[in-house]
Amino acid sequence: MAIQDTLIALREQHGLTQTELAERLFVTRQAVSRWECGETQPGIDTLKLIATEFHVPVEALLDMPLQAVCQSCGMPLSSPELLGTETDGSPAEHHCKWCYANGSYQGQCTMEDMVNICVENMTGPEAPFTPEEARTYMESLLPSLERWKGAQPGELR
Repeated sequence: MAIQDTLIALREQHGLTQTELAERLFVTRQAVSRWECGETQPGIDTLKLIATEFHVPVEALLDMPLQAVCQSCGMPLSSPELLGTETDGSPAEHHCKWCYANGSYQGQCTMEDMVNICVENMTGPEAPFTPEEARTYMESLLPSLERWKGAQPGELR
């Protein structure tokens, strides 16, 4: 699905007019209209805002194939060695070994705690992200993951 189709579908699913979406994104209604007609595309910063507004990963807006990611921390599950385990010892298809083992999460934490853990692991002298970029990304990604859908601020999961 092209970005304009995705935007229309998300906006309509959330019952928003172009004007209402524009207000939430701090752009004009005409900008939203041009995106939805395919005349232009939103920039990366606006795509991040859209992803945050609709609780979807940026990849979904760009019609990129979604790589399997841990449904707790968002880490790409790029090899079988990274998978956690189910109670029977089989690989957990949707969780990494650091978040999930023996069929359950490895300890409780809040979504904010998980953001902090991920930011720490995503940043450093040779990392491609600044702490601010990593935090913005994780704050938009985590609410779309299985573990955090519907989580309230400060709720342990």
